[in-house]
Amino acid sequence: MSIKIRKQDALNYHTQGQPGKVEVVPTKMLSTQLDLALAYSPGVAEPCKEIAANKDDVYKYTSKGNLVAVISNGTAVLGLGNIGPEAAKPVMEGKAVLFKKYAGIDSFDIEIDEEDPDAFIKIVKALEPTFGGVNLEDIKAPECFKIETELREKMHIPIMHDDQHGTAIISSAALLNALEIVGKKIDEIILVVNGAGAAAVSCSRLYLALGLKKENLIMCDSKGVINTSRTNLDVTKTEFITKRKLNTLQEAMKGCDVFVGLSVADAITPEDVLSMAKDPIVFALANPNPEISYALAMKTRPDLIMGTGRSDHPNQVNNVLGFPYIFRGALDVRATEINEAMKLAAVHALAALAKEPVPDIVFQAYGIDRIQFGRDYLIPKPLDPRLITTVSPAVAKAAMDSGMARNPITDWGQYHQDLLKRVGIDQKLTARIIDRAKQNPKHIVFAEADHPKILKAAQVLQDEKIAYPILLGSRTDIERLIQEHGLDLSECKIVDPREEKERTEKFAKAYHQKRQRKGIAYKDAERVMRDRNAFGAMMVEFGEADALISGLTKDYPKTILPSLQIIGMAEGVNRVAGMYIIMNKKGTFFFADCTVNVDPNVNDLVEIIGLAARGVKFFDIEPRVAMLSYSNFGSSKGPIPEKASEAVRLAKQKYPDLIVDGDIQANVAFDTEIQSQIFPFSALAKEGANTLIFPNLTAGNIAYKLLMEIGGAEAIGPILLGMKKPVHILQLGSSIRDIISMAAIAVVDAQMHNQNNRL
Repeated sequence: MSIKIRKQDALNYHTQGQPGKVEVVPTKMLSTQLDLALAYSPGVAEPCKEIAANKDDVYKYTSKGNLVAVISNGTAVLGLGNIGPEAAKPVMEGKAVLFKKYAGIDSFDIEIDEEDPDAFIKIVKALEPTFGGVNLEDIKAPECFKIETELREKMHIPIMHDDQHGTAIISSAALLNALEIVGKKIDEIILVVNGAGAAAVSCSRLYLALGLKKENLIMCDSKGVINTSRTNLDVTKTEFITKRKLNTLQEAMKGCDVFVGLSVADAITPEDVLSMAKDPIVFALANPNPEISYALAMKTRPDLIMGTGRSDHPNQVNNVLGFPYIFRGALDVRATEINEAMKLAAVHALAALAKEPVPDIVFQAYGIDRIQFGRDYLIPKPLDPRLITTVSPAVAKAAMDSGMARNPITDWGQYHQDLLKRVGIDQKLTARIIDRAKQNPKHIVFAEADHPKILKAAQVLQDEKIAYPILLGSRTDIERLIQEHGLDLSECKIVDPREEKERTEKFAKAYHQKRQRKGIAYKDAERVMRDRNAFGAMMVEFGEADALISGLTKDYPKTILPSLQIIGMAEGVNRVAGMYIIMNKKGTFFFADCTVNVDPNVNDLVEIIGLAARGVKFFDIEPRVAMLSYSNFGSSKGPIPEKASEAVRLAKQKYPDLIVDGDIQANVAFDTEIQSQIFPFSALAKEGANTLIFPNLTAGNIAYKLLMEIGGAEAIGPILLGMKKPVHILQLGSSIRDIISMAAIAVVDAQMHNQNNRL
């Protein structure tokens, strides 16, 4: 499924808040005069003197060892061509973001206003003291070949032009596995490459390194086959001249085993695919549209194995499978370069990982029941959390074995743990939930659809097929706002209760029947149905929607009450609770109860512990629960420590497999060193807590709001736990992004509604 991008949405994304996508964040405290004196003058002189005496200490005292430069001159940006260094900056910032997201690598993007390759080389070479590695990006051929080659010779840090080698590495892994599936050997096949740019050249060279015979490689450019009759070829193209009597791409494809397209859309036809050998392999990698559409190609040949550069088809050749983890491994051993051995190690690691049993977390992220090595699964999925612990160690070991490593790894078990800490699975939680929602979108009714934020969120949910929004409210107001904000919500259903006399009567009767012994007369029920929260809850109750989202403009108690009265709590649940997902650079944490229960008693807390633990497991994370108070295991007396301690005692009886402890102070719950030294008996001493249960609403509410406002944390929630059917209440004034995240959670909750893993 391709994502529809609107120009204004893209521009707004890059301008909202602070312009751009990256910022510099200090890694040390800068609170006091002493901190500042240590960070700068006079304290900074000490590491300077150490580095002056031993240059390698720059890795010890500065960020160099985890810092990559993403460098371009803007001469070949995406499919836009030579648009200049300034116009290339958004792309380079984006690449820096991917380094951080997938491998925990810090990046500076550097755009150089220089097209002369010799001058460009001189500039980049001069930057070597600053960076641990250089990712070259979007530099046109053939200059990119000279630039990378000379920089690798002159510099002593990892250099890689990802446009060349990224596609080469990922497609090579896919090729090896595809050939294994069809029972062909790489040294026996005929392979056609359409395109002669940086990626095509690098792919071809890597295929040859894997065993492809040079006489069986046929490269084509826009003028046809690069053969002995061609003149005025640059030095790079002459490397791939074939002696075969072939002139056109169509002639080259007859009888070939593999086609690799790195060219333009619709470059080949069904007839070309039919002319290939038995069990053909087609990697049509032109973006955004491949050399032949996936549907057309698969319809043409049932024995075809196909890959593209697109996420909406199997076997996506995506560079993000490679460059973050390759640089991670190279940086971690302080490699002097990224050589062929390291690239090949990445190829084989990716190919091998695709053959391993896929963990549940990947199934759930993509919302499918089966992912197994075969024609539709040649290479791992981008959200596979094992990539960093598979590819990076393989690259690091290859660097060591080939003599490139200056800081060899000796404890591979510890390195595995270090890699997980670098990025962790948690940072991808939101992306996993959204991808999981996309696999089976559900109908979500928004009770406040006459608000621009809701409509803008609905636009994203509709376009990305995360959910099917139902817009509840005044049709006139909703349509006016859609027009005012330039939205296209033609796929969204609008429900105006004022137009729904028959449905309103049905809902009123049902509400009256539920509440008639609570003093509610029928006329009262009719009045209640004018409240869109009640109307939306009835839509969920009657199966006209799969989930309800509200709360953007109303207080939490007023928003939740109709759902509690109409939908009610799940079987076996005695009270609902609210949980926030709190995300910062230290990881993902879960806070409960921050929104519902004002002053829970011991039994209430036991129930909240169980609900929170189930909620955390819903996100494929093992809960480690801390019952908070101002005391550590009875160190202070009072009603809160006593209540917390008793709740933990009962929770351990009720949930014997759950990691839970307390009473405990919040800082100690995270600090495994303190616990190991002073409280070694704590169930949280080994790994610390990731789920915090607050003793009352005041504590929980204050804690999450402080973290959001002055702690720099991102919060998703509140997520309502324990309801019979999916209902989720937004925080007052939520952002569009928050609404989208909550809608994705609501979709997955609805997907899991009939299973034990519901929220």
